Amino acid sequence: MTAGSRIVAMGHYQPSKVVTNNDLAQLMETNDEWIRDRVGIAERRVADAESVADMSTFAAEKALAGSGLTAADIDMVVVATCSSIDRCPNVATRVAARLGITAPAAFDLNTACSGFSYGLATADHAIQAGATRNALVIGAEKLSDLTDWTDRTTAILFGDGAGAAIVSGVPDGEQAGIGPVLWGSAPEKGEALRIEGRTPYIKQDGQVVFRWATTALAPLALQACERAGVKPSELAAFVPHQANTRIIDGIVKRLGLGPDVVIAKDLVESGNTSAASIPLALSKLVERREVPSGAPVLLFGFGGGLTYAGQVIRCP
Repeated sequence: MTAGSRIVAMGHYQPSKVVTNNDLAQLMETNDEWIRDRVGIAERRVADAESVADMSTFAAEKALAGSGLTAADIDMVVVATCSSIDRCPNVATRVAARLGITAPAAFDLNTACSGFSYGLATADHAIQAGATRNALVIGAEKLSDLTDWTDRTTAILFGDGAGAAIVSGVPDGEQAGIGPVLWGSAPEKGEALRIEGRTPYIKQDGQVVFRWATTALAPLALQACERAGVKPSELAAFVPHQANTRIIDGIVKRLGLGPDVVIAKDLVESGNTSAASIPLALSKLVERREVPSGAPVLLFGFGGGLTYAGQVIRCP
């Protein structure tokens, strides 16, 4: 048993192909100004040959290299994704095989855009229970496989990528680096965002999702802070799911976050990458050293299901 866990290293991967708003304007009736004003996205990355497992592995390799651990030290692999075309073997075991991780607990989970926070909490709980020593938690999506590139209401939103975290138990007497999770869902609204059928495209009732996100989520994010014993004014950064700048700005305003708090807005250059969006944005903040190590950071995922999950972490 251990008192808690922490993120010791992060890594991320994005495909090299960039699709700008002007590129999309060649495919459908839209333009750069309209997209930026509506959702805040300027461009997104789109994978060609890379699969969800490929991107997961690339991100995981970087996280593992920065952790000081080896593949032999990892005994749990969790991959959050809703877009893997290859269902069995799952993505987690594919990643484990490629990295040379032997005999890990390995599973995928699907809560769409909140997936990384769900995975992080699951790893934290396993470590606290003594079932795991070191976990690899990944959020990865290839949403371009599921995008109808003729539908301007959804095609402007999504991108591909992966982010990964190495999570380890903290020594006795040290402060835990992952706070208690606040998670849940609004299943009665689940039909608002769907990926269904054998040849699925993402379908979304944007107004339902937007109203839910702008009214229900800020109080839930505040509860995540309260569970960690951290006031919003004490946060160094806020890394929400990268869905829409208007949603992010609304939550920031309702939480009363000041100008000194770093607000992740990776969606401007990456689009909405669902389960990958939080670890992708967090990994970039860590890589650029925009947040001091050990500083409190609020993660908050929300989306398909409609699910949500958030926790305060200490920046790796």
